Amino acid sequence: METRTNKVCVKVPASTANLGPGFDTLGMALNLYAWIEMGVTDTTKIHLFGEQMDGIPTDKSNLIYEVAQMVFDKAGVAVPELEISMYSDIPLTRGLGSSAAAIVGALAAANALIGSPLSDDSLFQMATSLEQHPDNVGASLFGGLVVAFWDGNRAEYVRVEPDDRLEVLVAIPHFQLSTEKARNVLPREQSLENAVFNVGHSSVLVAALCTGRLDMLPRAMKDALHQPYRAPLVPGLSTILDEATEHGALGVALSGAGPTMLALVERGSGRKAELERFLRETLRREQIEATMLWLKPSSSGVELMTHFDPQCTLFENIKGEVRA
Repeated sequence: METRTNKVCVKVPASTANLGPGFDTLGMALNLYAWIEMGVTDTTKIHLFGEQMDGIPTDKSNLIYEVAQMVFDKAGVAVPELEISMYSDIPLTRGLGSSAAAIVGALAAANALIGSPLSDDSLFQMATSLEQHPDNVGASLFGGLVVAFWDGNRAEYVRVEPDDRLEVLVAIPHFQLSTEKARNVLPREQSLENAVFNVGHSSVLVAALCTGRLDMLPRAMKDALHQPYRAPLVPGLSTILDEATEHGALGVALSGAGPTMLALVERGSGRKAELERFLRETLRREQIEATMLWLKPSSSGVELMTHFDPQCTLFENIKGEVRA
């Protein structure tokens, strides 16, 4: 099979995982994006834009390049030299699915570059195997709310359209927290009581989101498996988990492995300013500065940019869409 085009560009959303009790099984796409441009060239060149990209490899050890080569290998195509450009509004190692977005974007761009021989399911299986859980990658790939599992062999998912009444406030602390560090604090074994607690709460949370029972979110988003153990890594988190619903949140959770915290809010709520002030002041008492962003669930997953002009730069193609 030969390549069908010389350059493509994809737009991929950020994601939040777990939503409290859905540890490694629930993911929701958010309208915060990364863009990856990929083209065939004579000599590999990788361009990464933004201060947060400092330290990321710009040679063939780059994750996007490596993932792209996995796609080509699976499709039986040789495309050894690539020119890759990436711009991202998704902060790194903050619990908003930056690595999942990079993986999904690389898979989708590489697949599009060679005429899309691989199915969405194939891309999902590859992404899950790379990320080791299906929640963030499922949300970035398919958009909406993704309920998924992976048995180490194959991943399965069900996509749910997000309730259009939901808005999302994220508090992004100005420090990084690696997923590895956040996972290392979790106990290797859990009690039957904790397991039953989370199965029940996660099940009710999914049912509430599917049926529009937003009134159930404050109770359904409680968790016993990971947030209590991760709370010491994020000063102020315990207070926010305990009290945010008293300040206008429908529900609150640590976003992924953190340190970002997420509050679900009903659109049109008159308490948004109160909630934002509560989060900011709680973190400041712990001497933590944070960026507050109002986001929405994204119904769209990764998208091939159809208005993309291969003669223009990445910035020219995404002008008007980036937050910066």
